[in-house]
Amino acid sequence: VHLVESGGGLVQPGGSLRLSCAASGFTLDYYAVGWFRQAPGKEREGVSCISSSDGRTYDTDSVKGRFTVSRDNAKNTVLLQMNSLKPEDTAVYYCATLTQCSGGVPPSDEYDYWGQGTQVTVSS
Repeated sequence: VHLVESGGGLVQPGGSLRLSCAASGFTLDYYAVGWFRQAPGKEREGVSCISSSDGRTYDTDSVKGRFTVSRDNAKNTVLLQMNSLKPEDTAVYYCATLTQCSGGVPPSDEYDYWGQGTQVTVSS
């Protein structure tokens, strides 16, 4: 079981990035998937969650209307499209699997498998 995030980088404020979470060793569509981020000196924060059963998505308030989580089942991948990026979005972003989103973005202790993270830096 392996999750690998990619797509991070340096972007100017107002710009966009698309992160990918690729799975190997299992079928990602069978799991709900969450995105988290952790900025230096701060606790890990849940960003978005996509359910396995009906594809519903949930976002934390700070990213609503700017971030979109989706699946690419052909590539066994979950995507996080991030638009209108702000400096406060700077963090290491992680994806992780869990059983279900339960109507929101569950806390980090409910997740089973984690990727290694990808750095997102928003700066001019």
